[in-house]
Amino acid sequence: MKLKEGKNNHTYVVEKIQIELNLERRLEALGLTEGSKITILNNDKKGAMTVKFRGTRFALGRRIADNIFVKEEAA
Repeated sequence: MKLKEGKNNHTYVVEKIQIELNLERRLEALGLTEGSKITILNNDKKGAMTVKFRGTRFALGRRIADNIFVKEEAA
């Protein structure tokens, strides 16, 4: 599923990032890589969504969130 489809307060594991190379490299520099855990803090379906990964909160735009593929974290 796409990250933008995720629910608030749920944790997911990044499977794949499909976006322009320079933006993908920037996300990797911030610590968002395949296999990373990402928690959705606020996804109100309008505007940017707030997420947390590697202990830091980030705002991601819809276009970016639409190109990050995740799966539910196993309990």
